[in-house]
Amino acid sequence: MSFAIFETGGKQYKVSASKILEIEKLNAKVGETIKFSNVLLLNDDKNTEIGNPKIDGAAVEAKLLDNVKDRTVLIFHKRRRKHSRKKNGHRQRHSKIQITKILAKGGKVIGEAKIVEKKKAIKEEKKVIKKAAKK
Repeated sequence: MSFAIFETGGKQYKVSASKILEIEKLNAKVGETIKFSNVLLLNDDKNTEIGNPKIDGAAVEAKLLDNVKDRTVLIFHKRRRKHSRKKNGHRQRHSKIQITKILAKGGKVIGEAKIVEKKKAIKEEKKVIKKAAKK
């Protein structure tokens, strides 16, 4: 099983092809392909390549699925005996991505996601087949 470790948003992520993860918010539209070139480690079935600090020419490609907000974190300040309270909330923004390709030096594909059809599309096709069988 091949995997890569890349850095984005000040954090490092270990990913393999077709993995879905939440990272810090990216300024991109939903459905766009994003390329992360700050790859720190590559591993395929046979060998491991470690960057110093990164691997030149290596990249991880991902598809932006959605921009989401995290759960609300409440911040509550109270100064005792002074009738002073302050309540505030914060929702951190994240981008949900799916890894599509892991590329080594020279553009060699180490790992690629299998395209999976959505369940709704499969159910609709089954309905059409059943209707055709009844006639």
